[in-house]
Amino acid sequence: MKYPLILSLAAALTLVSACKEETASIPDPLTLSDEALGHYCQMYVADHPGPKAQIFVRGLAAPLWFSQVSDARAYLFDPEREGDILAVYVSDMGQAESWSIPGADNWTPAEGAFYLIESSQIGGMGTPEAIPFADRAMAEAEQARLGGQIVGWAEITEDYVRPDWNLRADAGHMDGADHDHAGSEDH
Repeated sequence: MKYPLILSLAAALTLVSACKEETASIPDPLTLSDEALGHYCQMYVADHPGPKAQIFVRGLAAPLWFSQVSDARAYLFDPEREGDILAVYVSDMGQAESWSIPGADNWTPAEGAFYLIESSQIGGMGTPEAIPFADRAMAEAEQARLGGQIVGWAEITEDYVRPDWNLRADAGHMDGADHDHAGSEDH
């Protein structure tokens, strides 16, 4: 009777140990430094107003930094992105000093935040932004001021963060068609 109990305890300890290892592999957010470069723009992230994001990818020593939260969400839709995502953190704008000073250490996990989208506030790179808040009440207060709607991380669609993606593809096709048509008029 003691033998099955010992095996059960050993199995439970192994399971707890595995969970601890999995939890330990999730990195903590880093402090935003003046040297952090945006993944897409290769410009200093801190030079732009509004919320930021950092994404940790398995195998990379440092996170990928994003000048806008919308850019980080767009990165996750990228079919050419490589590596497993370990963690995504976004600025908690409820803890920010201001839009111009979003903070260096007020990170919250992206999955648990509330996002104000389709508001009158444009992001730091001049495009629509998904403004994150750890506290829904703070998001609702900004919604009353700026309009828009509150959604979760999974509800921020590719169409929202890359609205011109399909338009550019269509325009490129149309440009080619227009060019061919224009060329035929010259003959």
